[in-house]
Amino acid sequence: MAANISGKSVIVTGAANGVGLAIARLFVENGANVLLADMDEDKLDAEIAALEGSAGRAASFAGDLREKLTVNNLLAATFDAFDRVDILVNASRQVLPSDPLAPGDDSFELMIHQNATVNMRLCQAVAKRMIAQKQSGAIVNISSIASQDCVPESVGYSVATAALDQLTRGLAVAFAPHQIRVNSVSIGSVMSGSLQAAFMEDETLQDEVIAATPMGRIGEADEAAQAALFLASPCASFITGQILAVDGGRSLLDRMSRLAY
Repeated sequence: MAANISGKSVIVTGAANGVGLAIARLFVENGANVLLADMDEDKLDAEIAALEGSAGRAASFAGDLREKLTVNNLLAATFDAFDRVDILVNASRQVLPSDPLAPGDDSFELMIHQNATVNMRLCQAVAKRMIAQKQSGAIVNISSIASQDCVPESVGYSVATAALDQLTRGLAVAFAPHQIRVNSVSIGSVMSGSLQAAFMEDETLQDEVIAATPMGRIGEADEAAQAALFLASPCASFITGQILAVDGGRSLLDRMSRLAY
């Protein structure tokens, strides 16, 4: 069965850069109608222009999804553009260092809200629309192998992504009677926007990440996008509640001692 998503209506959050952008581009190239959502309106406009002439259609929505009203506005924009929603890809992430010994550090709450709470709201809102359409749907969350790590400065992000993984499993069970599948792509050593920024700040970090990755290289954002396409497509029609690691084997033997996701 081919990974055919032609004509499907898709929402991709975090779509202005990194993995989210790679997913949006790949889905449009495969004939999907994609609503690219992000806070960076200028970057979204540039990407929409670049996608002109692709197999699918692309539209954009600029807004802060941490605000509840913005979620409703995103869905309204999707239906205005494409009349329905078949696939949701939650690719918007926030990666911050955290200090477990600093009670005044609010990064923990920020990452829980961005990486778990916001995704929960989106999943709920989109699932309700999918159920009303009386057709099957697919949700793909973009998580991280940080959910399994115990690096002190990544404790906030680790807990947030562990919550997202469990959210994926729980919603998979809850939505299954409605034929809505929920899966996750857990990335590590992939050139995400956050990892690229970290490499720019510390020139030694890239070599350290490569050394910690059994396959001996940094994965491309497109490689994570291919996994998301698989999970969203008919190829994964009997797969739900799964966390698929795209990390070059890093989660099997992670030697990293600092935040690098």
